[in-house]
This record gives sequence, structure tokens and C-alpha cells, in this order.
Amino acid sequence: MKLHVGNLPFSVDEEELKNLFSEYNPEEVILIKNKFSGRSKGFGFVTISDDEVAKKAISDLNGKDVGGREARVSEAKPMEERPERPRRSFGGDRGDRGDRGFSRRRF
Repeated sequence: MKLHVGNLPFSVDEEELKNLFSEYNPEEVILIKNKFSGRSKGFGFVTISDDEVAKKAISDLNGKDVGGREARVSEAKPMEERPERPRRSFGGDRGDRGDRGFSRRRF
């Protein structure tokens, strides 16, 4: 079962998250980080193979104080598919000309 762990302090690193779940024998621990700064975004995911153990982890750790914040632990929900957004064109309305509106003069 995949668990969502939220409301973590930004100072928490992946090792601390592993330690928090160590007694539940997690298969995978992922802390989501900002791709530019490398700093935690305050949430992560933990995968535990045994569903009963995962449910125990939820009941034991949800609301637990982690670095001064109340951690939120719940079963992760699959991402909902979002409708594809139309691509932006930044070139304005070109109509069917396809020439970007430039005129060429022939000499």
C-alpha cells in the first residue's frame, strides 16, 4: 500500500522519513523535493507491502509531531487525469498564412 505523508517540516530529509517509518518495514520512501533548490516540499510517499502493517502505520503516525508539525499520513490516492490543456502559440493569430505575417519583397 502506498501512503501519502504530508504536513512535514521543510527541514525533514529522506533519512528522517525512513527512520519515522522504520518499524513498519517500508519498501520505498520518497520525499518530494523542489527541483531547483533541492529543499523538501513538505510531503512524501512511503510504500509498505503488507496492507495491515500500512494501516497500523497510518493509525500510529497520523497526527504525530514531526519537527513541530502534525504529520498527516493517509492512503495515497492515484492522480486523477486532467484534461489536456491547449498549447499556447505566442505568435498571435496567423490565420492560414503560415508566414508569421512577414512580407517579402522581391527585387
